[in-house]
Amino acid sequence: MRIPGNFSKIISIYNKNKKVVNTDETKGIKGKKDVVSLSRQARDHQSALKAVRQCPDVREERVKALERKLAGGTYNVTGEDVADKLINKFIDKKI
Repeated sequence: MRIPGNFSKIISIYNKNKKVVNTDETKGIKGKKDVVSLSRQARDHQSALKAVRQCPDVREERVKALERKLAGGTYNVTGEDVADKLINKFIDKKI
């Protein structure tokens, strides 16, 4: 099927309207840079989190003391203490 018409003229008109302009200079407006600022509370939180991450997860002196008690046979825990810890842990997870 042949469609009559002067397509070169249509294409030239289209190409004139296709001119790209730098968006930073459009209408004399200069682009602004994005700026990030943290609140004092966020900075405090960040420094506290950094300090916590630097602390060891295991308290070596406490572990050594418990190992000495176990080896010496002086480490005694009552059933009541174990039950209290289990109940408190269960309650803390529910809340």
